[in-house]
Amino acid sequence: MTDPVPTMHFTAPTVLVTLTGPDQSGVTTRLFADIESFGVEVIDVEQLVVRGRLILSVLLTVPDDMDALASTVDAVGAAFGLEVTVEHGTGDNRPRRVGRAQVVVLGAPLRPAAMAAISRRIKDDGGNIDRIVRMARYPVTAIRMEVSGADPDQLQSDLAAVAYEQGVDVAVQENGILRHAQRLVVMDVDSTLIQGEVIEMIAAHAGFEDEVARITESAMRGELDFAESLVARVALLEGVEESALDRVYETLTYAPGARTMIRTLKRLGYRFALVSGGFTQIIEKIAAELDIDYFAANELEVIDGRLTGRIVGRIVDRAGKAEALRTFAAAARIPVKNTVAIGDGANDLDMLAASGLGIAFNAKPLVQEQARTAVNVPYLDAIIYLLGITREEVEAADAADGS
Repeated sequence: MTDPVPTMHFTAPTVLVTLTGPDQSGVTTRLFADIESFGVEVIDVEQLVVRGRLILSVLLTVPDDMDALASTVDAVGAAFGLEVTVEHGTGDNRPRRVGRAQVVVLGAPLRPAAMAAISRRIKDDGGNIDRIVRMARYPVTAIRMEVSGADPDQLQSDLAAVAYEQGVDVAVQENGILRHAQRLVVMDVDSTLIQGEVIEMIAAHAGFEDEVARITESAMRGELDFAESLVARVALLEGVEESALDRVYETLTYAPGARTMIRTLKRLGYRFALVSGGFTQIIEKIAAELDIDYFAANELEVIDGRLTGRIVGRIVDRAGKAEALRTFAAAARIPVKNTVAIGDGANDLDMLAASGLGIAFNAKPLVQEQARTAVNVPYLDAIIYLLGITREEVEAADAADGS
């Protein structure tokens, strides 16, 4: 039988040592080397460098000779030109409070007023900001806050209102081991992965682009039943040559950052799916080009080289998108809680709600109101910041493989 490992009681006295000043090589090594002789234990360490300024805090057990420890730390500070504080009994080694969440703020630009309002709301919800890290500086500013003590669901609701008032985007995710697991990203296509609506591009070949666009816009706002609106729009495509679909595909423009997002997350083992109210004749080619793992869309009927104005099989509507997400998650053996859904229209709402992280991307007002997270910058790769990946990490990975 082995003896139990002794553990220090959470209320045991501690000493907090903090050094601040110009960052220099060797500070951390010198500090730990010089305090080794005091027989203390290291309970916690946090180090941050901001624009060449170092903040190093070390939480220790209390030594037998506090005065000697303080003198030793002062000498380390003097050697590097750093300010030193030693606080006896003010720190503790209790675990951080329950209710831990990651709060990511996106702004272009990000104003002090927005940060003040967000941090105030976190405090009002009983939360404490344990750490703040910049995720990206361009094309948007992305800041991640590690928050403890607040209910993540309450934070999400409250911060969504603050974000709207301040003109920024905020995403809240509960911290936990699942946050590091493989994920499945399920994307809408029209006006999300690509710019514009494919059906309108096809309709241009039939001379009905404006009429189809009006119906599409109304359906995406949730004013019309999606399936009924799709049937009506497709009927207007009767007689269009099948070759027009190839010409439409060749003119597609992806959302800025789409390739970067997919390439980056693929490196991490993420799987991707496209779930579209559009058409397999286009979606299948997009999936092949971008190395997408799964896709679901509607199929246009073609007879004698022309569109008939009808759809073959079951329509992928609002409910069908959510069903497809669950089907693809099962195929990938990824829990639904570890799925990310991205969309902009009313027919995406069920899919966004079913996913672990539903993101309204430059979405219609109805969708932004109902989605848990909204991103309103035009860059699709901004979503990687919500998943804990920094711009520097993306650039380093691209440089390493020559992307």
